[in-house]
Amino acid sequence: MMKISFIVVALNAERSLGALLGDLLRQTLAPEQMEVLLVNSRSTDGTEAVMRNFARSAPFSVKVLENPKQWLASGINVALREATGDAVIRLDAHARIPEDFLRRNLDALERGEDIVGGYVAGGAPENAWQAVMRALDTSRFCGGAAPFRNSGEARYVDTLAYALYRRSVYDRVGFYDERLRRTEDNDMHYRMRMAGYRFYFSPDIRSYHASRGTLAGQLKQKWGNGYWIGRTMHIQPRCFAPRHLIPALFVLTLALLSLLAGWCAWPLVGLLALYAVISVYFSIQGAVLQPCGCLLCALCLPFLFPLVHMVYGVGTLCGLMMPAPAEDHHA
Repeated sequence: MMKISFIVVALNAERSLGALLGDLLRQTLAPEQMEVLLVNSRSTDGTEAVMRNFARSAPFSVKVLENPKQWLASGINVALREATGDAVIRLDAHARIPEDFLRRNLDALERGEDIVGGYVAGGAPENAWQAVMRALDTSRFCGGAAPFRNSGEARYVDTLAYALYRRSVYDRVGFYDERLRRTEDNDMHYRMRMAGYRFYFSPDIRSYHASRGTLAGQLKQKWGNGYWIGRTMHIQPRCFAPRHLIPALFVLTLALLSLLAGWCAWPLVGLLALYAVISVYFSIQGAVLQPCGCLLCALCLPFLFPLVHMVYGVGTLCGLMMPAPAEDHHA
């Protein structure tokens, strides 16, 4: 039987971590097929207590580890050095998984794949505003363009989230680059593709990702993602797909056409009109997919889409203007 090392790196996740750990207890794998590595990134809330309480009662091996550098890449590396499984998977502390999640991943791996994963859906909203945030985060026009955000037939894709990797993949390509703060998976997956590995998307594998519940949280996340795309371009520019750079291109084009509007305003008017049509289309599409708050989604999204695109794009441009990130030796 293959053994899975299940990794969670958490920072101040006291409120959400318990639900994911409860999902782990309900997995259909035998306890001897699982080990759990919980990495605390210097949390200031009760995250460590949640981890240690779970370790005392879980029917499988649980290790509670410390991540002095706090960043996700260093936390994953802490866990990888301790992992003893034949395969490795990492989930965010605010993710949720059905009881057959690990079994379906393992079945796909045992069919001969090296890296497998599935569809990551948005978490169920509890009110209309959360539905707006969910739609903003999962729309193909905004945060949901990656293939794992959009289901479909089984196929090979360029990247996956919450994927299961054979341990031999990491043994070959090495650990995560600890200079990176938000783009460690982009860099790692590029290195894996260059080593000849393929990412197999299986539509029967499903997990759930909770969106940021506030607009401020959404914008902070998008700014950070864009900023670290810009900074990572100095280290590994080929690890990004064109979709990652479209917001920055949009901001540059908008700025250029605005400067030229004194001579001819039609290009700027045309761009804004086209953007408005696309924004309304995806707003309606996102609204009808929500279990609640459809009207609020339809009203808010046409204004939130450009806000997110501007924040993300400006973040990328700011990151490009910064120097390449240096190794952080803090411990």
